[in-house]
Amino acid sequence: MQVKEWTSVEGGRERVTLVPESLDDLWHLTYVVEPGDLVGGDTHRRIQRAEDDMRDTGGEREHMHVTLDVEGVEFHKFSNRLRISGVIERCSREDQLGLHHTINVEEYDELTIEKHWKPDQRERVEEASEATDQPDVAIATVEEGEAHIHTVAQYGVEERGTFTGTTGKGEYARGREELFGEVAAALNRMETDAIILAGPGFTKQDLLDFVAENYPDLPEKITTVDTSSVGGRGVHEVLKRGAVEDVQAETRIAEESELIDELTEQIATEGKAAYGIEEVEKAVEFGAVEHLLVLDDRLRRERAGEGDWDVDINDLIQSVERQGGSVTVFSHEYAPGDQLKNLGGIAAVLRYRLD
Repeated sequence: MQVKEWTSVEGGRERVTLVPESLDDLWHLTYVVEPGDLVGGDTHRRIQRAEDDMRDTGGEREHMHVTLDVEGVEFHKFSNRLRISGVIERCSREDQLGLHHTINVEEYDELTIEKHWKPDQRERVEEASEATDQPDVAIATVEEGEAHIHTVAQYGVEERGTFTGTTGKGEYARGREELFGEVAAALNRMETDAIILAGPGFTKQDLLDFVAENYPDLPEKITTVDTSSVGGRGVHEVLKRGAVEDVQAETRIAEESELIDELTEQIATEGKAAYGIEEVEKAVEFGAVEHLLVLDDRLRRERAGEGDWDVDINDLIQSVERQGGSVTVFSHEYAPGDQLKNLGGIAAVLRYRLD
């Protein structure tokens, strides 16, 4: 996420100008934008001309900039867009004010969001912005005598290194191992969440075996993918197959799984856990929450006034943060989110047991 500017506006609201640079960024915005916000962006709108009033032409599509008083937000991951609907509050054509419209936000579309920002929403945008500068996936493509390492961040792909060496076995085995050693050492130095090891034939598996022997903690990050090429073309094959999106999802699932496992272990053993809104609210009142877990779609419903919790979820989150606790918003799309849903959509790992 590229954040261009934060600006204070009237009424204690703040306006941020930003550019989503990935499907992940659009997904994040689903849980940032909510009814009552003002969202502005470029769009096209069908305008009925006066000369068209007597015949059904559907009007002409005209480019304009609009600001919507938001009523609804939908994330369409299969069409790579975020749909924001509402009433036109500001527009380059005054005759369109007060009419309903939908902005389709895609990657690299600039938009402004004006609202009273909640701490976790601001944090979500800031984390997405910081993630833009950090490569989260490395792709190592390898065949006999040649290897390449690229990194994939939200802004694109960057080549980090090319390695060459002799191939084969027997008198050439040492050169092969030297090549593997250079690649393995480079991967071990990289601060990435996941590594995709790709290439034709069995060389990638031999490299993986070498890595497992020399860097035992590294293979848990590695996924193998068959490609017909190495280098730039090999990376293109990996991207085309959606392998990067798969490992990014797996990384998020792993992080959420670790938290839900810790929670269930505490429930089953020491009892330093709370789940369901009533128990969690009690734990927050005692200042006992070390880590708060909230399901994303439940959080959104409560904020929109569509839920049935008696407590203000925003006050609850702010209390946890003031007490030095952490907050993680789980995705409802993955298995750990399903587990949290079965626990009422909210739970907490505690500092101490509540009797």
